[in-house]
Amino acid sequence: MTEDRLYGLLAEFQGPEELLKATQQAYDAGFRSMDAFSPFPVEGLAEALGMRHTWLSVIILGGGIVGGVVGFSMQYYSSVFSYPINSGGKPFNSWPAFIPVTFELTILFAALAAVFGMLALNGLPMPYHPNFNVESFSRASRDKFFLLIEAEDPIFGADDTRRFLETLEPVEVSDVEP
Repeated sequence: MTEDRLYGLLAEFQGPEELLKATQQAYDAGFRSMDAFSPFPVEGLAEALGMRHTWLSVIILGGGIVGGVVGFSMQYYSSVFSYPINSGGKPFNSWPAFIPVTFELTILFAALAAVFGMLALNGLPMPYHPNFNVESFSRASRDKFFLLIEAEDPIFGADDTRRFLETLEPVEVSDVEP
């Protein structure tokens, strides 16, 4: 198979310890475009892949701020400009009355930002991935552990990367076609 028709190389490992060790060695060797697949969370795997920061917290904060501003502005506009009512001599901009709705919209917008931000950052929904072309990958959600090094990695070379993966003692190394 030619390197231009290759999505990457997929190495299968026996267990989570072997996958974690192989991932760390691949990261230390300079590979950055890689992903790991496991049937359950493996502690330290995200750090071994080089995922040290996510933008999700910033997205959630932005959603909360937008929600608070929308909630307060909506009530301010309706109380001061659209339908001003003098109730008991209070000013039109009686902001303590605005707190419950402002709080609720802050939480709502932050929660929606969390859900849609997580989906966007994870690239979901993804009905197809080239890994599905590898027959043994169907057991990734049951009892197999995989490390994928993508061909888009700057130091990827089909033969060199295959030799490197074979030094990590995997069960097998498979070509992943796009």
